[in-house]
Amino acid sequence: MNADSVLPRRPAPGSEAPRADVPSPGRRGRRNSARQGAAAALHGVGAVTAVLLVLAAIGAMIGEPVLIPSLAASAGVLHSTPTLPVAQPRSVVVAHLLGAGAGYVVLALAQSSPWSAALAGGLTFAATTLARTPHSPACATAVVVVLQTPAPARFVPLLLGATVILVLAGFAASRIRPGAARYPVRWW
Repeated sequence: MNADSVLPRRPAPGSEAPRADVPSPGRRGRRNSARQGAAAALHGVGAVTAVLLVLAAIGAMIGEPVLIPSLAASAGVLHSTPTLPVAQPRSVVVAHLLGAGAGYVVLALAQSSPWSAALAGGLTFAATTLARTPHSPACATAVVVVLQTPAPARFVPLLLGATVILVLAGFAASRIRPGAARYPVRWW
């Protein structure tokens, strides 16, 4: 048995002439594509900025920091790649809670230091991988917990609320712009 009897013969790439049923890209198509890309980028910038401003405003109203760097990173992930597993609500919410948990576990075993923060980030990555909730910004949440040592009774509910706001903002933003990818692909 040889490969010719099993595999169909195909011409080498580039050896075919363009087919009549495949339209060739024209100038107009590229211009429309660029406009659509710019509109999507502008929409994403507006959505990310708006949700981060909401978190900052909530924090100012209640006198507690609700906006932390890892949530800004999550907003970017959620609005730039809304269909990927890392952006789905389960990953966003659960991963940040796992990150906070890893941070508090490390704090219970060691003092706050860059070394223990690095360990908490690694533990978060392991926990989110095992829980099948990939979301790399959650590693930064663990680092924030270890380096800033916030009180868990205040921090964890604020973190949960902030991640839910991020998810709801992603849901709303995907419904506002026509032709945008629908978020979420799945809720859980």
